[in-house]
Amino acid sequence: MKNHKHSLSNITVAGFIITLGIVYGDIGTSPLYVLRAIVSNSQGISPLLILGGISCIIWTLTLQTTIKYVMVTIRADNKGEGGIFALYALIRKKAKWIFVFAIIGGATLLADGIITPAITVVSAIEGLNMRYSDVPIIPIVIAIICAVFLIQQFGTGLIGKSFGPIMFLWFAMLGVLGFSQMIHYPQILHAFNPYYAYKLLSTYPGGFLLLGAVFLCTTGAEALYSDIGHCGIKNIRATWMYVKVTLILNYLGQGAWLLSHPTLNIHQVNPFYGIMPEWFLVFGIAISTTAAIIASQALISGSFSIINEAILLNFWPKSRIIYPTQIKGQLYIPSINRFLWISCILVILFFQESSKMEAAYGLSITITMLMTTILLGYYFFYRKLPLYLIIPFVLLYLAIEGSFLFANLNKFTHGGWVTILIAGILFFIMYVWQKGRAIKNRFTEFIRVSPYTEILKDLKNDQTIPKYATNLVYLTRANRVTEVESKVIYSIINKQPKRADMYWLVHIDIMDEPNTKEFKVTTVIPDVLIKIDFKLGFRVQPRINLFFKQVIDELIKNDELDLTSKYPSLRKHRIMGDFRFIIIDRIQNFDFDFPPFEQFIMDIYSYLKRVGIGEVRAYGMDTSNVVVEKVPLAIPKNPKFDLTRIDKPQV
Repeated sequence: MKNHKHSLSNITVAGFIITLGIVYGDIGTSPLYVLRAIVSNSQGISPLLILGGISCIIWTLTLQTTIKYVMVTIRADNKGEGGIFALYALIRKKAKWIFVFAIIGGATLLADGIITPAITVVSAIEGLNMRYSDVPIIPIVIAIICAVFLIQQFGTGLIGKSFGPIMFLWFAMLGVLGFSQMIHYPQILHAFNPYYAYKLLSTYPGGFLLLGAVFLCTTGAEALYSDIGHCGIKNIRATWMYVKVTLILNYLGQGAWLLSHPTLNIHQVNPFYGIMPEWFLVFGIAISTTAAIIASQALISGSFSIINEAILLNFWPKSRIIYPTQIKGQLYIPSINRFLWISCILVILFFQESSKMEAAYGLSITITMLMTTILLGYYFFYRKLPLYLIIPFVLLYLAIEGSFLFANLNKFTHGGWVTILIAGILFFIMYVWQKGRAIKNRFTEFIRVSPYTEILKDLKNDQTIPKYATNLVYLTRANRVTEVESKVIYSIINKQPKRADMYWLVHIDIMDEPNTKEFKVTTVIPDVLIKIDFKLGFRVQPRINLFFKQVIDELIKNDELDLTSKYPSLRKHRIMGDFRFIIIDRIQNFDFDFPPFEQFIMDIYSYLKRVGIGEVRAYGMDTSNVVVEKVPLAIPKNPKFDLTRIDKPQV
């Protein structure tokens, strides 16, 4: 694993190829539909439209993708990991309220990503209509999409090895096809002049709204940032130079072909397939479909990673997570896979054609990029970069992305409402989950352990109380060794006296660093209470059952603790004592009500908690030795009521 990771931290041929297969699925397949979206939203083919449209594409790729993401944003990495939640983790302790921007960005990224598999696969398969006009496109697309989502549960370790070479071939094809058309119409090179972009936006009828179609060329830029943990900054920067050249060549080639055929029906022809020779069309469609599948696979895997990070950052209900292969970072979340699969199928059935999907695509991802810009501004501020650098950068990209958002708002009534609706639902879930936990945390009371030292010692030695377990383990949120939640003491002493030979506290601290795996063992009360602190990165799945067992094995190996059973018959044979875990679930008291808004939040929060898998499965614990215990959210302390006794006491 170390060798693999090292190979991806430096520029190598293997790292170059692997990066092509992981990072560029979305942005790499954009030539399938971007230029067609531009011309289909216009009044006809003209030099200003084509030169201005391609000029907008070139400078969008330069300003948005190259400068903002490849040169600046990927430098804001969290121990080598990127993405909007990784960026949030860097600054979350500086500004508590910043979580709102993070969950807006995460929700819109997931929502617009739902349409990516649909539009890429449909655009690729529609090429068949250029030769076989009666081919049923939708059934073929649905079959491919179903197959893509079906294989997620098995992992992509085997076929994933071919992604890089296929994408290298894809980009080579883009470049060669584009260059072959460009040389027949060299005037297309005028598109490098930003004057044509300005002219299109300022004088062409409805030209500014064409930015909504232009923006589709950079929708995959966020993936460059999210995947730096898999590929490394150096490889992304090196591969982007190759990818950008081939993309621009293809756009120039499509533009040259369109200007050479000004009388075409722009609503029935995709210039991407138009630049292909007749004999190459079938091969081109096959390669395009494969690239679209790889783009879909990358999007789905990215969605799993985003949700996993959201769970660990307490933005999403705990969900079942499966690791289908030994490849680092590859995971599978069944509930999210089903959600994405059903959503993609509904999108395909709703829109039917890729041209209609183009009208809805890109609106949500613009919001994601705006949120990234805002978070970047705060990150640079807390890193104490000069304000004369931060303010111009933030204002420039707020203006650029604000312009794209304004242009994309025109898509709202043309289907953009679909992704905004999905993003709204995802945001609502994240907000309720975070807010609900915050409300519950207000009622978390931490108390000192020292006043209960003698009580716990006496309880341990009280033979009149049946032994509850040899080793009794509680999960705790208390950061300090000297403190514990009142609910733990309430469970041990008040709810039902629980006698044990040894009490354990397990504390999990989710670190801002992504891959930390550390622990510390502290004796709180000798021979009575021990605390284990796990420090886990926000990308590490907390498999507490296995982690705890490893700690116990190390304590025994180092002769730090005698954990042999106290029962004479078992101790004689050196059998280890039993362990029982207690998970305390705090529930709302029937005699306690929140203010109306908070009560609404808590009602939804409780429902989401029931839908999730619960802490036992989320922490990877053995259900055979775990007890889930319910305690009141607020433990009343000697409440007083106006009660009047009407009978006389007997003396």
